[in-house]
Amino acid sequence: MALSVTHPRFPVTSLSGTIVMLAGGLLATIVFDLFGQWLTPTLGFARLAPVPLATQSLQALFGPFDSATLAGTVVHWLTGILFYPIGYAFIALPIARSVVPSIHWSVVAIVYGIVLWVFALYMMAHLIAGNPPFLGFTGITYVALIGHVIYALVLGAALSYRN
Repeated sequence: MALSVTHPRFPVTSLSGTIVMLAGGLLATIVFDLFGQWLTPTLGFARLAPVPLATQSLQALFGPFDSATLAGTVVHWLTGILFYPIGYAFIALPIARSVVPSIHWSVVAIVYGIVLWVFALYMMAHLIAGNPPFLGFTGITYVALIGHVIYALVLGAALSYRN
């Protein structure tokens, strides 16, 4: 007996789906930035610095250059609007649905947010930019974890709303 798949494997299969994915990435990036750069410091917790991290990573890869901060800003927004949503829609969700066809999008989003956190704070901050792994497990580490999970939940909700 075959398992019943309750959701399409890929949530983006049309132009309207692509627009929803990009809009979801934009909204998720805005929420991530509001959470990490406004709400958490307002409440006395660490402030996230995604643009400086992107800038530092670019300079580690390409050396110092005049428009590094602008490039870091572009990389941060392009990653949040395009690259992370593509990863969720075309890699994370299809793999999860192949393994557990009835898995809820929120479970996939939470796991994806944790994966993004590892990517940002280990791969980019440590291996590329040369900072301590996970930025030394300081306050910013945990704000970043929650921020990346919130990002993924907003993105996942936007894509699930479409279906």
